[in-house]
Amino acid sequence: MSDAVGGQTRAQLLLALRTAILLVSVAVVCGLGLANLVRHLGSHEFPLAQVGAFAALAAVLAVEAVLLVRRRPWGRLRLPAVAVVLAASVLSAATLPDGRTASGVDWVFGAANWVGLVVLLDRPLRTVVAFLSAHELIAALNLVLFDDVDKGDLARLATGSVNVIGFPLCVAVVAAVLNRLAAEAAAAGAEIERVRTEEAVTAESHRRRQQRFAELADGTIPLLAGLADGSLNPEDASVQRRSAIEAARMRRLCAETDVVTNPLLHELRHCADVADRKGVVVELEARGHWPTPPVTVRRDLTDAALTALATAASWARVTVVGDHELVSVNVVADCGEVEPPRPATPGVRVEVLGNGETVWMEARWQPTT
Repeated sequence: MSDAVGGQTRAQLLLALRTAILLVSVAVVCGLGLANLVRHLGSHEFPLAQVGAFAALAAVLAVEAVLLVRRRPWGRLRLPAVAVVLAASVLSAATLPDGRTASGVDWVFGAANWVGLVVLLDRPLRTVVAFLSAHELIAALNLVLFDDVDKGDLARLATGSVNVIGFPLCVAVVAAVLNRLAAEAAAAGAEIERVRTEEAVTAESHRRRQQRFAELADGTIPLLAGLADGSLNPEDASVQRRSAIEAARMRRLCAETDVVTNPLLHELRHCADVADRKGVVVELEARGHWPTPPVTVRRDLTDAALTALATAASWARVTVVGDHELVSVNVVADCGEVEPPRPATPGVRVEVLGNGETVWMEARWQPTT
């Protein structure tokens, strides 16, 4: 959850930064840049080239506005957008009147830098530095290669470069720092959540161990204690029956934590495995589909079958039949007279019929009740 919250906070912060930079860029391009372009349009030998360059920058800003509304990043459009911005810078610089680079006529010199920052705001700082350097290089090469350079031109270029590179670079540094802080905050939140999750898992595991110990305290632990201190004779038939029943209950207890599609059948198979290890022939059949009973209900449904399977002499047959209205667990075995535990759940009913060594037991549960 903390990862999601941290990611959401970082996304909101980036969205606010993108919105602010877009507003600044629109003010620079459509305000100062457009005003200089209109004011000096007559001095350009190729005015349509300047208008085309302005339209390209405006198109990039329009795409950024759409992406902001849809809260989407540039993605694959980023590289073409940067190429459009640099192409507009080259087109405008190449068609400037002689000696007008970095002057008021050169409107693109102070506009394209902000548009590029809009596209690269969420990228690493070195990427923004590389773009601003390329933008500056375009103006410098145009001045050196196509104009008669004097000290005044170089001074004008250097002075203009302070604003063209300095301000966007400062904004990029702030954005990089905020992004790093947001990432560190998200990582710290994720670590805190991880520690809390581990503590909760540990506490839950401890609670389950205590619960299992309490569940074994009434039957298994007294049996083991009696065998250990010699008060119970392992050769006694009743002790052996108790041991078999408690072993089956322990197997069922372990099976309750398994993640399976049908827990009731899964636990019955574990109970049948105890009988199978003694050489008892066990048949297990299932018919129908039923909702998953709660753990307490499953224990009541399997107790009768568990008792019969654990004490069967040679054979046992278990049948599970169910639907959304009734779940029935039937067992027939040559286990002699046995008394299964009374159900702890009010909705479970157990019936026992005996005929000599053969015993039939049925446990029923109605999900609707």
